[in-house]
Amino acid sequence: MTLKSVLTGAISGAVIAVSMPASAETQLNVVTGGSQNMVEYVTDYLGPLFEELHPSVKVRVTGTGPGDAGSQKILEKLEAQSAAGKEQWDIDVIVAAQKKTGEMKEKGLLADFRGNIETGKMVTRETAENALGVYVGGYVMPMFHSQTAIAYNPALVPNPPESYDELREWVKKYPKQFGYNGIKNGMSGVAFVTGWMYTYSGDAKTLQNGPYDTAKKDSWADAYAGLKAFNENVTFTPGNAGTLDMLNRGEIVMGPVWVDMFYSWQADGRIPPNLKLKLIAPGMPGQPYYYATPAKATNKELAEKFIELATSPEVQAEGIVNRFNWYPGIDADHVKASLDEKVWNKLFTDVTPLELAQKGKPFPIGPYFDDIKEGYEKQVSN
Repeated sequence: MTLKSVLTGAISGAVIAVSMPASAETQLNVVTGGSQNMVEYVTDYLGPLFEELHPSVKVRVTGTGPGDAGSQKILEKLEAQSAAGKEQWDIDVIVAAQKKTGEMKEKGLLADFRGNIETGKMVTRETAENALGVYVGGYVMPMFHSQTAIAYNPALVPNPPESYDELREWVKKYPKQFGYNGIKNGMSGVAFVTGWMYTYSGDAKTLQNGPYDTAKKDSWADAYAGLKAFNENVTFTPGNAGTLDMLNRGEIVMGPVWVDMFYSWQADGRIPPNLKLKLIAPGMPGQPYYYATPAKATNKELAEKFIELATSPEVQAEGIVNRFNWYPGIDADHVKASLDEKVWNKLFTDVTPLELAQKGKPFPIGPYFDDIKEGYEKQVSN
């Protein structure tokens, strides 16, 4: 049976597979952070698909909640089992946020597995190696990437700015037509500010990779002064959804958004179908969720097979791109052959795979990230 035939059968029979009694010999325990849709993705789609390929296995899924708080619960569970000296831990696969996954790796809670799976060769993006300053190469596989970009109305902005430099000049010519939420009530605004600091702080690589130097923030005064002047010509929005709402109502014609949220709203008819995206130079940040397997997982080999399936081109195409409008965790070119041409054109025409690879940036390491937000409050908001 081919993977594609299994995909077809599993998708149509997912509900039946989930409702069957658990009579399998082996239980694979998957614990996922994120919102409820992350749990449902495994229970309704990925779990049944894996069970069809491995009839003696039952996939059991537990959700711990969104954001760093949800992933912190996974970290604490693994720490407790490590501290108890258990030789086998009762979590086989984790799905966790970037920051907390890095902390798990630093604490020795994760296994080095990526070299054991075929799809491990299909990731080259920096976030597969670096989790906010922590080296995670080999220890993670990205499930998906969320990315920020600039949404705009091409009927009113036929030639959108290509870079932060051009955007600075654009807002002077068209004041109050660009909108974002600052660093309050949503990460799209935080991402825009982060991209600004990468552009004008003078050392983006150090912000992304470390090492941390507390004195570095003292050199950012000019970057903040430029942003304060920029803000005089922008409209502030209530948050992630607020930016999209104001674009929809024509109150602004341009602003930073999460790409997956943008396409979901567009599919639901909540923003006009003609709106487009631009990933401006030198780049804007996004963030992945990671698959990983604990250092002492009970079912290590099955866990690796599960992650290999989850990051295969076919599953990334159907599960990640078609269902959620996320960018795939593996490099996009590996997914193209498994996507309908219309879907590919929707997701990768405005922001090409090459642009995503070149201009999709990670968020800064934790201490610099805190410094950036604190500096914005003191030097830009006031």
